[in-house]
Amino acid sequence: MNEFGNETVERHVYPANELTGAEIISNWFREKIFLGLSFKEYMKTLITPLNIGAGLIVFAGLFLIAMRFIYGLDQVTEASNEQPWGLFLTWGLFSGVPFSASGFVIGTGVYIFGVKRYQPIVKNAILLGFLGYLFAVIFLMIDLGRPWRIYYPMAISFGTASVMFLVAWHVALYLSVQFFEFCPSVLAWLNQGYLRKIAVSMTLGLTIFGVMLSTLHQSALSAMFLLAPGKVHPLWYTSYLPWLALISAIGAAMALMIVVSKLTTIYFRNRASAEYLGSIDDVTIGLGKASSLVMFTYLGMRLISITHEGAWKYLDTPTGHWFMVEIAILALVPFLYYYGVMKKNVKLIQVTGAVTMIGIILNRFNLTLLTFNYQLPRGELFYWKEVLVVISVVIIQVLVYRWIVNRMPVLRDHPDYPNDGH
Repeated sequence: MNEFGNETVERHVYPANELTGAEIISNWFREKIFLGLSFKEYMKTLITPLNIGAGLIVFAGLFLIAMRFIYGLDQVTEASNEQPWGLFLTWGLFSGVPFSASGFVIGTGVYIFGVKRYQPIVKNAILLGFLGYLFAVIFLMIDLGRPWRIYYPMAISFGTASVMFLVAWHVALYLSVQFFEFCPSVLAWLNQGYLRKIAVSMTLGLTIFGVMLSTLHQSALSAMFLLAPGKVHPLWYTSYLPWLALISAIGAAMALMIVVSKLTTIYFRNRASAEYLGSIDDVTIGLGKASSLVMFTYLGMRLISITHEGAWKYLDTPTGHWFMVEIAILALVPFLYYYGVMKKNVKLIQVTGAVTMIGIILNRFNLTLLTFNYQLPRGELFYWKEVLVVISVVIIQVLVYRWIVNRMPVLRDHPDYPNDGH
């Protein structure tokens, strides 16, 4: 099958001892990279209106990124000392990392607690988590610049009292952990059985290490804002911020898996096994039940935090009215989850997952961008070039995900390693 799940031409297999080295390499690329097609045939499958449109946006975004590195950050953003967080961090880091907890949440359930109900989606969850962290780092590098000096905060300029030092180390380590957790799928694709066996044997240890890292840096991302009590609006500033960040990240991870699992049954149906496709409804109901509990917990803690900080008086203000929009969305979702689970309404749970994602993204935008430095006059929230760069990087992320899923055993087991849980 090609990139879009269509049947490909018939392949011919020749004995290895009849092939030259160049032919072996050519056949490897044909089978592993070009999905059984020749290079010309494969390129023809990519020429579609959707791919052409995506390519033009990506090209424009990469051009702006090049301008940013050549001439400076002011080429693509209007961030300032008063408005330090642009879209690159608001979307790519503060909003992206909570959803990247999918690998940590599902991996913990399957590999540590033995909840086999979620076994069919665990590889997809780990892949989504890995790509989420990888592109969060890319957004961070675009914002900070000079990525070639990334080793400075890691190995030279130790700032152990800095929350950002903690986040940098944890994100780097957890990105590495998720790569190794996904290695069994990569090594199966490469037919490296012995190395894959070693990678599989490391799964439990990697998962436990990942839990420690993820719980710490998910909370640390919002803990940074505890350093700015005069800049964060009182309706969002609370000593509960680290806990709220961690709990909402768990909810975000499950919401992402509910939505993406549904999308894979539509757009990657030919790449998924019958077992995977048949399990999605049950998985969705299970995630909906867990999400209901998590989001009820988040809602209760959020309301307690406002009471604890004495911030109810700010509700009758324009910012307070906007806060009510956010809290109304996040207050509605646990009840919708609960109703969907009680009625076994899979579609309602999937729609609620999408609404949950919107609510959590809105929360992160409110905290980091829309209400930050609320007492100062507001200029433009973000520059149009920032939007274009963000869209282009997101498109690249989707294309990378599609490339991997079309080739590696993510939504299915490899035929040489059936039913081994990896």
